[in-house]
Amino acid sequence: MIRIGGLPPLSAPTPSLCLSEVDPTYLCSDGAGRPSPSQNPVQPDGVNGTSAESDKMPEIQLGGHTIVSHGVKLARLHMLDWLIVVLLGTIELILKFVAPFNCFIGEDMMTDIKYPMKSNTVPFWAVQIVVLLLPFAIFSAYYYYRRDVYDFHHAILGLLFSVLVTGVITNVIKDAVGRPRPDFYWRCFPDGKPHYDPITGNVICHGHKSVIKEGRKSFPSGHTSWSFSGLGFLAWYLSGKIQVFDHQGHIAKLCLVILPLLVASLVGISCVDDYHHHWQDVFAGGLLGFMVASFCYLHFFPPPYDPHGWGPHAYFQMLAQSPNSARSTSTYHFIQQPMENESVYIPPRCSA
Repeated sequence: MIRIGGLPPLSAPTPSLCLSEVDPTYLCSDGAGRPSPSQNPVQPDGVNGTSAESDKMPEIQLGGHTIVSHGVKLARLHMLDWLIVVLLGTIELILKFVAPFNCFIGEDMMTDIKYPMKSNTVPFWAVQIVVLLLPFAIFSAYYYYRRDVYDFHHAILGLLFSVLVTGVITNVIKDAVGRPRPDFYWRCFPDGKPHYDPITGNVICHGHKSVIKEGRKSFPSGHTSWSFSGLGFLAWYLSGKIQVFDHQGHIAKLCLVILPLLVASLVGISCVDDYHHHWQDVFAGGLLGFMVASFCYLHFFPPPYDPHGWGPHAYFQMLAQSPNSARSTSTYHFIQQPMENESVYIPPRCSA
């Protein structure tokens, strides 16, 4: 009963707003602040008692998609992608034999390219092992733990795309620019006796042709771009799997993600220390490799800060298209995204 000023009390109908027609799992009120007997009461563990079930549903689904059961089907579906991987590898090999641009190098330019020749502290075969085999071992270990062929397949495909696309772009720029390495003087004049064209003033090298050819491929650094393309992809992968951006402030997770990037940075620094690259070459190579790694990772996986950042896009698309998991997927999305509008029962104020 509600009394307004001096007027007689008015009986106000009790409002009852229910969203059960919109969502059958929503709890309605009978107008007295009690759950309606026609509706199912809310269970302690979530909506109709399905929260715990739905939270575990992705893990149950993951165990049913292995290489044996879905590997061939997934490979056939991405046959064109694997053909492109082979094509990129072929282009990468062909570019190794292309002669770089023969840019002008005068006598007054020798100051910055007269450093002594040294062997690589980190040989290129070691870079390939760190960039390819280390991530592959981590992908394999995660597959052994979760049995998710979608994650395993897309991780390997994304890694190969990242490394090969970076390699092709790096070699194309190397051949187009033709920048001399810091040790070009000793590559061009191994006996220390310089010789220049009397008319143009350009260098006339008398060293080994293959050594001189490699001496004109300084920009950008291939060691650095390869390192950041592979280890940068691995850093993205780890950040999604351990949910480093879960807003809980675990520094150990962040350190684990930074570790691959630190290794890639040390590879680039070694190139400067060995006088094989200028610092600009290393900076550009690292930036190029990490950018390509980021594009390739986000092509196959959600961002690490996404609630679904732990799995590939293809896995969630498969769940949405599977009739057996349609109900569990919809329930999972309902739990992850709470409703914005809720019905609230406000009992009427009684007059004294």
